[in-house]
Amino acid sequence: MVDLRSDTVTKPTLEMRKAMMEAKVGDDGYGEDPTVNELETLAAEIFGKEAALFVPSGTMGNLVSIMALTQRGESAIVEAKSHIFLYEVGSISALCGVMPYPLSGINGVLDPDMVKKSIVFYDIHRPRTSLIAIENTHNFAGGRVIPLENMKEIYEIAKERVLNVHLDGARIFNASVASGISVKEYAKYADSVMFCLSKGLCAPVGSVVVGSKDFIEKARKMRQMVGGGMRQAGVLAAAGIVALTKMVDRLKEDHENAKFLAGKLRKIGYIVDPDQVETNIVLLRTDNIRVTAREFQRIMKDFEILVSVISDTTVRLVTHKDVTRRDIEESLNAFEEVFRMYGS
Repeated sequence: MVDLRSDTVTKPTLEMRKAMMEAKVGDDGYGEDPTVNELETLAAEIFGKEAALFVPSGTMGNLVSIMALTQRGESAIVEAKSHIFLYEVGSISALCGVMPYPLSGINGVLDPDMVKKSIVFYDIHRPRTSLIAIENTHNFAGGRVIPLENMKEIYEIAKERVLNVHLDGARIFNASVASGISVKEYAKYADSVMFCLSKGLCAPVGSVVVGSKDFIEKARKMRQMVGGGMRQAGVLAAAGIVALTKMVDRLKEDHENAKFLAGKLRKIGYIVDPDQVETNIVLLRTDNIRVTAREFQRIMKDFEILVSVISDTTVRLVTHKDVTRRDIEESLNAFEEVFRMYGS
């Protein structure tokens, strides 16, 4: 089975498993887990922030960040196809009490002028804007990298208006490897950053939030509020340390495999634009085959290839450590056969 659904399906490496087995642990609820503390210190250093917080998931990382940076009854500007808006069960409103204000970007990139015009200072009928959220890379734009200059411009607008900026950097290391820009440089233009250890970096569990000491103190309390307090979490944090120190550079291989896959699919006849593939995500449209995206997913599963559906006419293919170039080359035979059967 070639699993192209997501980079969340990656298995921990042998080095991670060994580190988990040998991890020194304590009670993280008391701040006494040495391995968690090591991971948080390392993350803060890498991103150039004062402090960090280990959380069970990226969704929780986004949630506690928004809770710490806003107050109930306020609003947050988000991109219309962002993970925070579409794929976090409405937690921004249900749990944070914050109304999302979605703006449609181009390939996930927000227009600074549109952002500026959408900020609400005071209106008796409308919630005050207190946060702008950016997603980099942007998942449903096909893993596109948000340009640093765009982030900088939005951050400067936010600071002029005394707003906070949160970066959903679930795949920020993919952005860094693709662009050659350090995550520390990206983090300059956000008050808080969440990044995932359990996607392309291959750790089995966990994400990290970084920011100022005051922010992390608030986020830690919010983590407790939503049930995310952890105890001997060093067994998980140990894998995260390996992820940060050993698994970042190899993301380049995932990007190369994604571009290779996109190019071959285009030659077969699928609607895929290899020039739009910047990181490890390929979007394939089913407009020119006689099946819906959901039917295409089922057909590919019969060929032992797993893909994910993101719309009626689009499937997502994600490359990662556990999909080799040989896996991709062999899977292309199945893609070609399906196109022969259903292509128009």
